[in-house]
Amino acid sequence: MTYREALRETLREEMRRDDDVFLIGEEIGVFEGSYKITAGLLDEFGEKRVRDTPIAEEGFVGAAIGAAMLGLRPVVEIMTINFSLLALDQIVNHAAKIYGMFGGQTCVPMVIRTPGGGGQQLGATHSQNIELYYAFVPGLKVVAPSTPADARALLKAAIEDDDPVLFLENLSLYNTKGEVPEDLPPVRIGKAAITREGTDITVIGYSRMATVATQVAERLAAEGVSVEVIDLRSLRPLDRDTLVASVRKTGCAVIGEDDWLTYGIGAEIAATISDGAFDYLDAPVRRVAMAEVPLPYAKPLEKLALPSADSLYTAVTETLAAVGRRR
Repeated sequence: MTYREALRETLREEMRRDDDVFLIGEEIGVFEGSYKITAGLLDEFGEKRVRDTPIAEEGFVGAAIGAAMLGLRPVVEIMTINFSLLALDQIVNHAAKIYGMFGGQTCVPMVIRTPGGGGQQLGATHSQNIELYYAFVPGLKVVAPSTPADARALLKAAIEDDDPVLFLENLSLYNTKGEVPEDLPPVRIGKAAITREGTDITVIGYSRMATVATQVAERLAAEGVSVEVIDLRSLRPLDRDTLVASVRKTGCAVIGEDDWLTYGIGAEIAATISDGAFDYLDAPVRRVAMAEVPLPYAKPLEKLALPSADSLYTAVTETLAAVGRRR
C-alpha cells in the first residue's frame, strides 16, 4: 500500500467507525484533494462530512476548533504547511490553549493534516518544513510518520486523541510503498521507533529523513558498520528516553532533518543527548540539515540545498572515523 492509500483508507475507516469524524478543507470534496488523499470520500459520506471550504485557512481552522469544542472530531486538510501560517493565530492561540485556559472544561479533539517539504520545484514559499513552529507550542501534539504503516497507525491515534494534533506529511512520501497490516493498532503518540538496531552509531531522523537514514544504514551494513536507526515519529511529545538509551549504547549520534540547522528540531535532539548521555559520547553530535537559504526553484540548486543520503552518509562516516571505528 502506498503512503497516500494508507491515509485515505484510514480516513474512510475512522469515518465509518465514528459519525463525529468529518473532513474539512480546501478542494477535498469535488476535486478530491490536491494530492488525492480524499478521493472517493465525498461520494461515500456526502457534503455534510466532507466539506469543501473557501481559500480561507484562518476561517475554516477556526470553524473546526469550534466544532471540536462542541464534541465533533474534525480532520482539517491544509493544502500545504506553508498555508498554515495564515491560521497561526487559530492554531497557536486557540487550539493549543483552550483546554488549559478553560480549566479542562472543554477539549479540542481535532487533527490538522498538512504536507510540506522540498524537492518538488514549488519555490521557496511552498517548500518549507516549518514543523518547528508547532513543535515549540505546548498544548499541541505534532507527529510526522515516515512509512505507510505509521501513517495509518498515527492517523488513527491522532483522530482518537482528545488533544489537537498536527499531522505532517512530506510530499515525497506519498507514493512510497510498504506493508500495512489490516489489524494495525494505533501507535502511542510520543513513542519513537527503533527501525534498525545497531551498536556502532545512532542515526536519528523523522519523516523523509527517517527513510534516508534507513538507506544509509543499509549502505553502511554492507561495509561492516552496525547503525542503529531511530524514527522519531513524534516531535511533540519527544521520546527523549529512547534517544538517550540508544546513544548510551552506541556512543555516537548523527541527526538528519529536513529543516534549517539553526534552531531546528535537531538542535533539541542534540541538547537532549547532551543532557542524558554526555558521559557516554565518544564524539560530538553531528547534524545534517538543509542549506540556510530560501529553497531555490532551479532543480540542481534545490537538490544541492536539501539533505541527502550522501550528505548523511558523509557525516556518519566522518564521525566513525573520528572515534577510530572506520578508516
